[in-house]
Amino acid sequence: MNRKVLFLLSLIFCTATLSAQELNCRIQINTNKIQGTNKQVYNTLQTALTDFMNNKKWTNAQYSSTEKIDCSFVITVNEENTSTHRYKCELQVQSRRPVFNSVYSTTLLNFRDVSFDFNYVEFDPLQFSDSKFEGNLTAIMGFYAYIILGIDQDSFSPLGGTPYFTRAEQIMTMAQTNMETGWQAFDNQRNRYAIVSSFLDEASKEYRLMWYSYHRKGLDEMSINTDKSRATIAEGLGALKSLYAARPTSVLLTFFSDAKIDEVNDIFSKGLASEKESVYKVLSDVFPAQSSRYESIRR
Repeated sequence: MNRKVLFLLSLIFCTATLSAQELNCRIQINTNKIQGTNKQVYNTLQTALTDFMNNKKWTNAQYSSTEKIDCSFVITVNEENTSTHRYKCELQVQSRRPVFNSVYSTTLLNFRDVSFDFNYVEFDPLQFSDSKFEGNLTAIMGFYAYIILGIDQDSFSPLGGTPYFTRAEQIMTMAQTNMETGWQAFDNQRNRYAIVSSFLDEASKEYRLMWYSYHRKGLDEMSINTDKSRATIAEGLGALKSLYAARPTSVLLTFFSDAKIDEVNDIFSKGLASEKESVYKVLSDVFPAQSSRYESIRR
């Protein structure tokens, strides 16, 4: 094979690698609560959602295949109406990212959405648009795709996720006019309106900057200087108290609790007594009902 052909093949390979989609998403549908029905529709839906999430290009950024964001969606079906093709479900969304120079992946998102209701007809194509509401199913999946991208980018650059949170806000605004559950203002302090509003709230800026320092200056540099990285994390956690003081019901506090408390407990199981005390004080002030998860910090 001549050099020109080799060059063209390598160029094609590199272009394909760099233009890879952003998500490595696993979809699981749990139908244990639905008895005596045809489960084939759920297999079809699971395959369709997997293709939808993994094959769509969500951003203009260039992602290599090794940079894809690892995430998972577990859908639990609570009710079905086969005559109207209506499904009432819950959704557990998780995402992770690797920590530099380690085999450890840190959880970025671990959230349960209890208002995942939608219509679906088997084999119908899944339509989605950033500028038009095409149905609650793809709107919710697209919304969380952008939330996952935003949280991931916030962990790599200060406030880097803002463009993706803004896209999620656009989906939310369109969905509100269709009166589906989970999108309405002030309907629920943990719904999708609350999520995107919290990320774009000026009062959350310090929290989001902490998210960056926690991951990029803390976890990612643990292998270089463990003591310095742990001190950086300890100092940054003060942002939790600031957010709690300004927005005590912010869903971002729930996000942190569900994704990070156990990790913080592990990080500060060793370290200076002064660090342990300050971190314990922050957690006990903000998350007093969850003391069993971080009690070992004081030991």
